[in-house]
Amino acid sequence: MTTFSIPVHARIESLSWENQFFAVNSGILRIKDGAPLLTAQRLDTFSRVQAKISGQQIVLLDGLQLLGFKLVEGEVDLALAVGTQNAATSVELATSADIPVLRDLAAKIFTQSRFRAPWYQPADSGRFYAQWVENAVLGTFDHECLLLRNGGAIQGFVSMRQLNESEARIGLLAGRGVGGQLMDAARFWCQQRGVETLRVATQTSNTAALRRYIQSGANIESTAFWLYR
Repeated sequence: MTTFSIPVHARIESLSWENQFFAVNSGILRIKDGAPLLTAQRLDTFSRVQAKISGQQIVLLDGLQLLGFKLVEGEVDLALAVGTQNAATSVELATSADIPVLRDLAAKIFTQSRFRAPWYQPADSGRFYAQWVENAVLGTFDHECLLLRNGGAIQGFVSMRQLNESEARIGLLAGRGVGGQLMDAARFWCQQRGVETLRVATQTSNTAALRRYIQSGANIESTAFWLYR
């Protein structure tokens, strides 16, 4: 019987923040020609190793699977021109007083992600995104979090991060029935900063989000695979 081997060259970088947050020993592959050959012995020094590769890298996908990696989730990255749309009048900036409610909403909404069982504990995905939205309100990683309210209650939220002078990225977007308004709010946030391109990523399994972004004028720019070992 013939055993096939597809060489993969990569560094393994420890994920310090995630390791502390999830209490695991994990790393992520930095795949590059000229990096050391990836072996099972190197991989075994971590309890979990993540890899993110382009959706076009099918040979690399095969090579990682031969090393024991399993496909966890696909990712779609989209971009849209900001244009001249106006934000809904009810949009406001989240403050620290909103954090408890936002954390609770994020924990309930974002339960299915790549931070899911069996790779992580059942509550880890919600806990991760609860921390993400708190960080956005505080200006850590994402820069700000925008809210839509109805009678004082939060209907939806979108977190924003400016990447450079011409590009920004949506971090989290959530709100039943108000996705279009949240996208308008995100574009208006970009307009105020002279940003021309708005980027957003979502899971390939999240068809509702994909429809929302495409209806708002976004185009698919790339796809990727997340794999774990």
